[in-house]
Amino acid sequence: MSLHAILGVPRAIIGMVHLRALPGSPRWAGSMRAVLDAALADGRALAEGGADALLVENHGDVPFSAARVDAATVAAMAVVVAALREAVPLPAGVNVLKTDALSALAVAAATGARFVRVNVHVGAVVADQGLLVSGAHDTLRYRRLLGLDIKILADVQAKHGMPLAPIPIEQEARDSISRALADGLVVSGAATGEPTPLGDLKRVRGAVPDAPLLVGSGATPDTAAELLSIADGLIVGTAVKRDGILANPVDPQRVRRLVEAARGSRG
Repeated sequence: MSLHAILGVPRAIIGMVHLRALPGSPRWAGSMRAVLDAALADGRALAEGGADALLVENHGDVPFSAARVDAATVAAMAVVVAALREAVPLPAGVNVLKTDALSALAVAAATGARFVRVNVHVGAVVADQGLLVSGAHDTLRYRRLLGLDIKILADVQAKHGMPLAPIPIEQEARDSISRALADGLVVSGAATGEPTPLGDLKRVRGAVPDAPLLVGSGATPDTAAELLSIADGLIVGTAVKRDGILANPVDPQRVRRLVEAARGSRG
């Protein structure tokens, strides 16, 4: 498996589309039109700046569910991802927070998205939602039931959480690929926007050298080339927002600067 097989490029910049609060969540503002307009603006800005793919997540739905999300969330995300697929000529992925892989697969199946991100694919994690436990057994069987080639990108010791019991990051990486059958791995910093430690990237790359490896947080124009000397791609959010503030819209000029900084490492 390679990143080229998933996204059509050997090195990728995946831009985050952070959705506003969706129906049923505490901050829902009552307008799906506003949610759609903001998502489409961010998706178009990412494409204009040169991103290779989009990753859509229900970032505005705090506090996140520890289990399956509400049906309204799934419906709303399907509407948004379908609209992005129609308007923006880039491959798309889905992440349903905090770690609802089945709903993410359902949205991907309905919209033609190419991949899903799963925050807890192996083991058990203590997070602000409480105890999050792997659902890989059900995830892989549900994907087989759907009969679609939707790739699974799994976080290794995901941000905003800690393993319930200490486990070397190399072991979790190997388990994610060989036992939980993930198609690629994501390594992040401690929280959204926090730098991803180079040491963690190197340890994961050494443990599973043939698996697609993505940086999940904290990439900037200053660090992109070094990160891509180890990883196959960058998932970018905070750094490409206006003024580098997570809550702001995507700034295509910031996307372009990051893409240009990464270009020397992209094959």
